[in-house]
Amino acid sequence: MELQEFKTKVLPLKDRLFRIALGMLKSTEEAEDTLQDVMVKLWDKRERLAGYNSIDALAVTIVKNQCLDKLKSKKHKNQMDVQDMEIDSGFISPQKRLELSESMQMMMGAFDGLPEQQRLLIMLRDVEGYDYEEISVQTGLAVNNIRVGLSRARKAARTAYLKVTSYEGI
Repeated sequence: MELQEFKTKVLPLKDRLFRIALGMLKSTEEAEDTLQDVMVKLWDKRERLAGYNSIDALAVTIVKNQCLDKLKSKKHKNQMDVQDMEIDSGFISPQKRLELSESMQMMMGAFDGLPEQQRLLIMLRDVEGYDYEEISVQTGLAVNNIRVGLSRARKAARTAYLKVTSYEGI
């Protein structure tokens, strides 16, 4: 694969790969580092990329594995970057803005409490918009397992969110 072909087939994936890494690592800097590492790996494999059915699936798998390695190697802190969650609108009152921000933090906390695989499934299906077959190729899970995992993840996130918003945890 030559440079021009790499630019047209691999580089357009970088935004999607970054969002996946950011969703798993919760840190913009770590997601950028991971994306850079993945792009270098893909560049090093450029001669063998033609042998893969889906470069997209390969790239997502590499990102997923890199993120899991980072999460395992460090005791990754599940902290959210508050600056990324700011809601920018001139028509929202400060009180409403605070309520939305707190609600978003509670929802993100509910998702952060999910196991890694469930978070990945939600990220791929609900954020990235992959269909079940594409997720199956990228994760190696059967389509029925993906459906069950998504259902359980959504139910667990909803339960955790409702528990916090109804003050059951106090």
